[in-house]
Amino acid sequence: MAERPIFRLDVAADGLATLCFDLPGSRVNLFTREALEDLDRALSHLRERDDIGCLVLLSAKPDSFCHGADVSLIASLAQAEAGEEGSRAGQALFRSWEELPFPTVAAIHAACMGGGTELSLASTFRLASDREDLRIGLPEVRLGILPGWGGCVRLPRVVGLTDALEVILTGKSLPGARAAHLGLVDALLPEHGFLDHVRRFATEVLHGLRPHRPERDFRELLLEKNPLGRRIVFDQARKRTMERSRGKYPAPLRAIEVIRVGVEDGAAAGFDAEARALGELAAGTVSKNLQHVFALTQGGKRGTGPAALPPRRVGVVGAGLMGGAIAHQAAVAGGLPVRLSDIRSAALVQGMSHASKLVYGRIKRRRMTRAEAREAMARIQPCLGLDGFERSELIVEAVVEDLEVKRQVFRELAERVPESTVLATNTSSLSVEALAETTPHPERVLGLHFFNPVHRIPLVEVVAGAATDPEITARATAFVRRLGKTPVAVRDSPGFLVNRLLIFYLTESMWLLGEGSAMEAIDEAMLEWGFPMGPVALLDRVGLDIGIKVARVLEDAFPERVVLPEWDWQGAFFEPGHLGEKTGRGFYRHGPGGKRTPDGEALRRLAIPSHSGSGDNGSITERLVLPMVDEAARCLAEGVVPDAATLDLAMILGAGFPPFRGGLCRWADHQGLDTLIAALERLAGTLGERFRPSDALRDLAAGGGFYRS
Repeated sequence: MAERPIFRLDVAADGLATLCFDLPGSRVNLFTREALEDLDRALSHLRERDDIGCLVLLSAKPDSFCHGADVSLIASLAQAEAGEEGSRAGQALFRSWEELPFPTVAAIHAACMGGGTELSLASTFRLASDREDLRIGLPEVRLGILPGWGGCVRLPRVVGLTDALEVILTGKSLPGARAAHLGLVDALLPEHGFLDHVRRFATEVLHGLRPHRPERDFRELLLEKNPLGRRIVFDQARKRTMERSRGKYPAPLRAIEVIRVGVEDGAAAGFDAEARALGELAAGTVSKNLQHVFALTQGGKRGTGPAALPPRRVGVVGAGLMGGAIAHQAAVAGGLPVRLSDIRSAALVQGMSHASKLVYGRIKRRRMTRAEAREAMARIQPCLGLDGFERSELIVEAVVEDLEVKRQVFRELAERVPESTVLATNTSSLSVEALAETTPHPERVLGLHFFNPVHRIPLVEVVAGAATDPEITARATAFVRRLGKTPVAVRDSPGFLVNRLLIFYLTESMWLLGEGSAMEAIDEAMLEWGFPMGPVALLDRVGLDIGIKVARVLEDAFPERVVLPEWDWQGAFFEPGHLGEKTGRGFYRHGPGGKRTPDGEALRRLAIPSHSGSGDNGSITERLVLPMVDEAARCLAEGVVPDAATLDLAMILGAGFPPFRGGLCRWADHQGLDTLIAALERLAGTLGERFRPSDALRDLAAGGGFYRS
C-alpha cells in the first residue's frame, strides 16, 4: 500500500483545486525534511497539470495552518554552508510555488508561523479566519536567525518596508485583524463557514474576478520609494534595534541589511543575501543558545507531571499590588471568576485600581477591547473578609510577608472552605512546610510564587511541602498554565530557587556601592552584560522592604555566603517610607514614564559617599554573576530543582538572565567551570569567604559541567 502523501491534492471538475497539508503523527503542521520533499513532489506534479485554474492551500490540523520549519532542522545546522544550502533549497521550493501557472490562495484558518508565513507570501492571495486565537508571524529572530525562505524579500513587497521591518525585527505574531490591516492577508473571513467563504473567493479568482487590493498610504510610498526616505527608515530601524538589544542579538541587525539589499538591489540579490545570512547566523553561538532556550521553554509549557483540571473559581486573599495583579491575571488571562479579599477597604480599592490599570494597559496596547475589559473586571469580585470563599476551588494568599499573619489567614480559610480546596501561599521566602504544619489538612497547602510584575514575568515557582498531596500540586500547576504562565516545580527551601540565586546579584551590588561604585555604573554594567535591569534598580522594583526581608531570611539560612552590609536600612528607607518604585523613592527617585535618577539623599542616609566613577564592567559582572553559578551548583546538589535545564529555564523566565547566553548553567559550561572556580578563588582571597567555591561546583567541574555530569 502506497504511503499517504503529506500534501494531498484534490481537483474539482471546474478547475478549482485544493492542496491539503497534513503532517502524520503531529498536532501541528511543520516543515520536516519529509514534508519539504513531499511538497517538492507535489509541485512537480502540479506543473504537469493542465486542468487546474486556481489552487487553494489548506491545512487538515484544527489549530495549525503551519508552524514553520521543524526546529530540529535548524539545530542540525552546525556549519554556515549547511544553513546557506538549506536556505537556498527552501527559496527554490517556494519560488516554484510562486511560479505555478495558475493563481494560488493560502487559506489560513489557524496559527501560521515562520516557513508557513513565507509559503503564504509566495502565494497569489492570502485569506485568514477571524478566529480570536489566530496568529501570523515570522518569529525567526527569536531563534537567532532570520526568515530564510524568501520572507525578507517578499514581506516588504507585500506590506511595505516600515511594517515589514517591524514584523521581522521583533518576531511578534499578529492577530488576523492586524495582519489584514497591514495587507499581509487580503481578506479576513468569518471563522464559521470559513472554507465556504474561501471557496467563494477562490471561485471568483477562477473566473478572473480578482479582488481589488487597496492602495498603500501615499506618504509611506513617498518615504520608501526614494533613497533618502529609505535611508531614514533603515537608520531608525537600526537605532530601535540597538536600543532594544544593545547589539547582543545579531539576527535583527543582519535582517535589516538583508532587507535593504532586497529592496535596493532587487529580489535576486536579496535572496542571495538572505541565504548567506541564514547560514552564518544559524551556525553561530547566539542562535544555538536561543535554540536551547526555545527547547527549554517548550518543555516547560508541556510539563512532565500528571495532568489535572484547573480550578473553575479562585480566591485571592490580600489586595495589595501582588494580590491585585494575581487577580487580574486570573480574570484576564485565565478567564476565571475571582474573589479578591482584604480586611481593609482602602486595600481593596488599591487592589482593584491596580487590576484596572493593568486592564487599561492592555486596551492601550490593543490587546483587548473595552467590552472585553469590562467583562474581565466584572469577573473580579472584591469583598471585606472571607465571605463567599467557600466556592473557590483554589485560593492564593498574598498578604504581608509575615509567617504568623499567613498562618492565621490559613487557619481561618481552613475553617470555611472544603477540604478539597487548594490553599496556596505567594510567599517569596517563608517555608511552605512551616505554614502548612499549623493548617488543618496540610496536604492541600503549597506555594505558588508569582514574580513582580505578575503580568510580565512568565515564571511561577510551584513549591510543594513535605505533606503536599501530588494531586494538589497537579491542580495548582494546571491553574498556573491556565494563566498563561510557565510553572517550575522547586523544593521547599530558603528562597526557593530564583530568589536564592538572585540574592547574590542584589547583595553584592550593595557591597560594590559601599566600596565606591556609582549605582548607575553598576546597573549599566549588568545592562551591557545582557540583564534587562541592573541590581540596584531591581531592588527598587522588588521593593526594599521585601528585598531586605528576603535577604535576611537567606542570611540566616546561609550566613557564610549571604552577607548584607550592616547599614541603617530602617532609618534610611523604612522609616521615611522610601521603599522603591512603589513609593517613588528608594535608591533612585522614580518619575513618570519609568524615568529614574540616583537619590543622593539615600546614600547620605546610609553614610555612603556619593560616587560618580564608572568602575570596571568586568569586575562588576564577575562579582555579580559568579556567585550565582556557585549557588546554582549547590541548588542542584540539594535537589532544589532536578536538573540544569530546569534551573536555566527558571533564571531566564524569572530573573531575566540573558537568553542569548543560553542560561546560567549553559553559560558557565561554555566559560569552563575550572576557569570560573579559579576566578572565585581569586575573589575569595581578596574580598572574603563568601566567594569561596563549593564542593558541589568542583564536583560538577570534575564531571564535565552542569550539562555533562
